[in-house]
Amino acid sequence: MEQPARGAASADAADDAVEVLDRPLPEGVRRRVVALVSDAFGGLTVTELPAQLRQYARFTPTRRAKFAGNAMAAALEGDAAFRRRIGERLRETQPELSAALEAGSPPAAADPVDVAAAAYVLRPAGWVKLLAAAGEEAQRADAERADDETRRELGRLSEELAQARAQTRSETERLRSDLDAARKEAESLQRKLRSAANEVKRGEAALRRGRAESDAVRAEAAAQVSAAESETRRLRARLGEAEASVEAGRRAAREGRSVEDMRLRLLLDTVLEAAGGLRRELALPPSSMRPADTVDAVEPGRMSPKDIAARALSDTDPALLDQLLALPQAHLIVDGYNVTKTGYPQMPLEKQRLRLLGGLSVLAAQTGAEVTCVFDGAELAAPVLLAPPRGVRVLFSRAGVTADELIRQLARAEPSGRPVVVVSTDREVADGVAKAGARPVASLLLLKRLSRV
Repeated sequence: MEQPARGAASADAADDAVEVLDRPLPEGVRRRVVALVSDAFGGLTVTELPAQLRQYARFTPTRRAKFAGNAMAAALEGDAAFRRRIGERLRETQPELSAALEAGSPPAAADPVDVAAAAYVLRPAGWVKLLAAAGEEAQRADAERADDETRRELGRLSEELAQARAQTRSETERLRSDLDAARKEAESLQRKLRSAANEVKRGEAALRRGRAESDAVRAEAAAQVSAAESETRRLRARLGEAEASVEAGRRAAREGRSVEDMRLRLLLDTVLEAAGGLRRELALPPSSMRPADTVDAVEPGRMSPKDIAARALSDTDPALLDQLLALPQAHLIVDGYNVTKTGYPQMPLEKQRLRLLGGLSVLAAQTGAEVTCVFDGAELAAPVLLAPPRGVRVLFSRAGVTADELIRQLARAEPSGRPVVVVSTDREVADGVAKAGARPVASLLLLKRLSRV
């Protein structure tokens, strides 16, 4: 019982000579102090614990250090009895360190943090200086560890930088090689493009040559057709001569002049039968024309579209169209879209057709003329469901045939001398139908006439 009394007396004397810290405990020392208190906590009874720490009596040392660290540090600082009990537990667990501290000579090989924590708990004479020295030593050790970590981190970053530079160099080389490959590919594509352009030019030249050859073939075919027509005319002339010879032989046979005449008659009959066979083979129609009918002249009481044109009427005067349609058996051929796109181009095609055909129906009823309206079938997306109005023939050109060509065919199909009036502003259409004997008039003339309907 004498040793505890002696320890308590020395602790009281240490408390009397109070030494006070002028700075907070270093964080590392504080954690070690809390760990020492937590380890010694389990050796005390509940009554020996301060009231604020009794709720943590059943905790494990790790949980006590985690949840009651601040409370244990405050109790150790403010409760001298609790501090003495912790110091006694420390002397039992670490007798050599405790004895060296109380003797004023801490071991040089000991951890400075352990020395500082034990000095804070035991508080021997000069413990503040020991704590400050241990704290400085711990700070130096922390600084050295931080320097080592900084150097290691710097080395690691240097290695990463070197790797990044090497990777950048390799990536740059790869990109350069890719760029060179792309440039070579672009040059190759440019060469191919130039070659393709040359091929296109050669193809266009070949197309022009083909068109020229096609035109030459068409011209040759036209020449052959003309030659065939000439040959047909020559054969017809020879047929006429043969018929005349046959007729003369018949007259001689009727007169019965001599045996030679009989032989001649037999020969003429033979020629006649041959001429009949030739007529059947050529399918020649019976001739209703007479030589006097081939002479160009004006019969009494008859007028032609050319006679109407000679009168003093303007080409845009609707009265001119009325006079043309007043001719006997007049045929009016209308270039449909040429008229509608001149008069009302803003309307849809379907409404353009309906408006024009309605006006032509009224015009046909008023004049009694034959009316044919022609539309270009190339602009149709689908077959047109259209009921032609009364008195108007509606035609659409077939695939590959323009409306202009269909109008020229209609004009050529009419017999010579019939009054044919073609309404179109297209110059090629007007020239073509004029060669066929028809009278072309402008679309504006028909539009003005329809506006009076």
